[in-house]
Amino acid sequence: MDINEVISGLESDVKEIASLLEKCERQRVRDVLTQEQKKIEKELAQKRQMKEQQAKKDSGDKTDTVLKGYTVKINNYGWDQSDKFVKIYITLKGVHSIPSENVEASFTERGFHVLVKELDGKNHQMTVNNLLCPIVTSESSKKIKTDMVVIMCKKKSTKKWDCLTQVEKQSKEKDKPSVNENTDPSEGLMSVLKKIYTDGDDEMKRTINKAWVESQDKKAKGDDLDF
Repeated sequence: MDINEVISGLESDVKEIASLLEKCERQRVRDVLTQEQKKIEKELAQKRQMKEQQAKKDSGDKTDTVLKGYTVKINNYGWDQSDKFVKIYITLKGVHSIPSENVEASFTERGFHVLVKELDGKNHQMTVNNLLCPIVTSESSKKIKTDMVVIMCKKKSTKKWDCLTQVEKQSKEKDKPSVNENTDPSEGLMSVLKKIYTDGDDEMKRTINKAWVESQDKKAKGDDLDF
């Protein structure tokens, strides 16, 4: 039953006993009613106090959910791994000096969220939703060290991760030269050279141009392509 309903019922009981006392003529009955009245009034006072405490708690909870100051994104981090864990090292100066409850970490099968509250007047957060491989949320955790928060993501398998996220993997694969087994080897070589030339600096481009001119001269003389 809701505490407001309990309080309302007790208040009605007190009123009814007061009404009976006004009509009561026998002392013994009056004594019994008076005793019961005190008992109900005591219980009513306790319930009102409980209601007040609950209201204060609810008000405090609402205040806590509103972060003080402004929130910034965490960019300063690195990572490594063991057979069982992927570890993300987040550098935050002075993080070890704030209350440990100000550092929160939650995990999903493919990600984690870190929130560091009220550090140097700011809140710091980091969210990753696309880890390369699944993790075990119940065995993942955080550790607070000097000027650092370590996020421990428990691997579901001991497979080595090539990178931290799926986005990083896609980016690396995109940068790799495409290789087709049915393609002429010389075409594959030309594709690689074109990419090197496009991405290279002026010195690299001069070197490739020189090699190209020399190869064309040899080709004109009937020599094999060799540079």
